[in-house]
Amino acid sequence: MKVRTHGAAQTRALAGALAELLRAGDVVVLAGPLGSGKTVFAQGVAAGLGVVEPVVSPTFTIVREYEGRLPVVHVDVYRLDRLQELHDVGFDELVGGEAVTLIEWGDVLETVLPSDRLEVQLEPAVDAADPLGALDDERLVTLVALGPSWQRRAPSVAAVLERFELVSGEGTT
Repeated sequence: MKVRTHGAAQTRALAGALAELLRAGDVVVLAGPLGSGKTVFAQGVAAGLGVVEPVVSPTFTIVREYEGRLPVVHVDVYRLDRLQELHDVGFDELVGGEAVTLIEWGDVLETVLPSDRLEVQLEPAVDAADPLGALDDERLVTLVALGPSWQRRAPSVAAVLERFELVSGEGTT
């Protein structure tokens, strides 16, 4: 399913609402171009999981960990040159444990990701009057539920998304 958010606060609110559905061991892949709202979405998930400290992009540290109702592991693989670097930071130990793992740029890791995951694609919304011009504060957020655990939760994901502006005819859960 696909929704449109109007501003960072609404993107955070969407992510916070989805956080209610997260369980220990869940992996959420955040994909989209630079500036599309991946870190904003991660902030919303973390807040929804009770993280009170500021959540910032782990672009240079690669991994940041936070304590909340469920622990949160926030990974950013943008600067990695080789897959081995991911293993060097202990990625295998971080995924699937007691934490919820959020992976920015995770779409480039398809071969090492668990098959059971939620994929979140963020992209700037485009002005219909000017197809080359993006709308500054609006984002299109597409969610795809992969694997048996997320397929069982797909109706709950759809219920959360109904609170927001649905974009008809595109995307799946």
